[in-house]
Formats: sequence, C-alpha cells, structure tokens
Amino acid sequence: MAERLNGYRILILETREEAQFSKLLTERGADVLQCPMFTINDPPDPAAVEVWIRGAIAQPFDDLVLMTGEGLRRLTTAARRLNVEADFIASLGKPRKFARGPKPGRALREVGLEPQITTETPTTEGVIEMLSRVDLKGRRVGVQLYPDKDHNALLAAITAKGATAIPVTPYVYDARAADSHIVTAIEEMANERIDAIALTNLGQIRRLIDVARERGLEARLRGGLKKTPIASVGPAVSSELASHGLSADIYPPGDAFFMRPLISAMAAALAKKKPRGAAR
Repeated sequence: MAERLNGYRILILETREEAQFSKLLTERGADVLQCPMFTINDPPDPAAVEVWIRGAIAQPFDDLVLMTGEGLRRLTTAARRLNVEADFIASLGKPRKFARGPKPGRALREVGLEPQITTETPTTEGVIEMLSRVDLKGRRVGVQLYPDKDHNALLAAITAKGATAIPVTPYVYDARAADSHIVTAIEEMANERIDAIALTNLGQIRRLIDVARERGLEARLRGGLKKTPIASVGPAVSSELASHGLSADIYPPGDAFFMRPLISAMAAALAKKKPRGAAR
C-alpha cells in the first residue's frame, strides 16, 4: 500500500498542472493548501496567435519546439475557435517535435501525437543543448514560447543553426491578482503551519521571492522556508532554489522527476515527523 500523508498539510503553488497535483495529494490523505501564483489568460490581442496557427496549416513546419504543455493546449483551443482544429492537429503531425520535458509530451499525446525528442532537463538550456545535436540548416522551426521569460538565447541558437525560427506565445500571465494568496502562504510557513512545500516548476520559486521582496517579506519567507521542508520535483527546480541560496529537503529517487514519485518521497520523509499542519 502506498505511503500515506494523512494529517500532513502540504502547500502547493498553483500554476498550470497543480489541479492534478492537488488531486493526487488528496488521494494520499494530505490536507492541501493551494496558493494560486497567477492566472493564465489568452493574449489580449489574439491576432498573432491566429496568424501562427493558419501559417502552420498552410505550410507545416519542418520542426516544432514545444516549451510547455499549456502552450499547446492553448493553441489547440484557439484553433477550435477558428474552426480549424482538425487541420491544425494534422499539420502538427508532420514536423519533428521537440519537447521541453514531459509536460509538452503529455499535451501532444492528448491530441494523438508524440514528441520525437524530449529534453533530459526541462529547461531552456536543455532545449538549446538538444537542438545543438540535430541538423536544422534551411529548416522552418515553429517555436511555442511562454511568458515572463527572455527567449532570445533560444531563438538565436536556432538561427545560428541556419534555420528560420517562427515563434508564438499563446498565453499571458496575470500575477497581481494572486499576491494576497502568496502573502498568506508565506505567513503559514513562518508560523509553522505547513508540513512541506512542494515545488514543481522553477517559475514558482521566482514568483514567491519576487512577491516577498515587493512586500518587504523576504526575511519572513526565508525564515519560513527554514522551518518548512522543501520538496523539489527535479533538477531544474533544485537548481533554481540553489540560485537563491535555498535547497531541497525532499527529492524523488533516481530520475523519476514526476508528481507521483515526488509525493511518495514526501510521504516517506514526513512519516518520520509528527504532523503539525493538521493541528493548526
């Protein structure tokens, strides 16, 4: 029987796929505190996305780089609104598909497709390294980007290989509305009412620290994180933690950088401690 999390209060920082993460934690018996980090919206001006979709249909790419699963789902939804969803998905079946980690791969499988190559590390640097090993000369490369990230290095790397990069950013973040939730999460950790914080992408760390600094709460955040075990899903998150002088206390075994192994690792680590979150 899988190890349980009964009585343990787990903080998760919601971004894209954390609804599923929350469900998995709850199934193990955890008391989940969900902290929305931002909301995801379609771009205010959808014209550029529509042009990209129609271009992909009219002249399918030679290669396609997918940075997020959310991005592909947004593109598919936009194609549905344009009444070209079937044509769009058919066009995506033609290029080689490169995925930044497992999440874009899952989104591809939802529409009956598979990535040809997936990065070993789900970072922009990992994508650049992956592309450095393939021939791109003279090829048209569709690139699905995500907001709040400088993608110049990625686009430059594609161009340097002799290819034409054709980028699209199919969604935007609205972060301000979520600031109060983040402040609450900081206070809960500082007051020792959280048994573990689970981090599944590096953007969560940046956002947490940015809001703490803006609100004059960075010292309180760091104090809370010293009292709260930090669970990291994989090397990209752990590297981001290290860049801010933090480190993971809980980590999935081997190279199982997914939600279920992370949950099992939390259950094993926390089983040695008395739950404190449930007694708030």
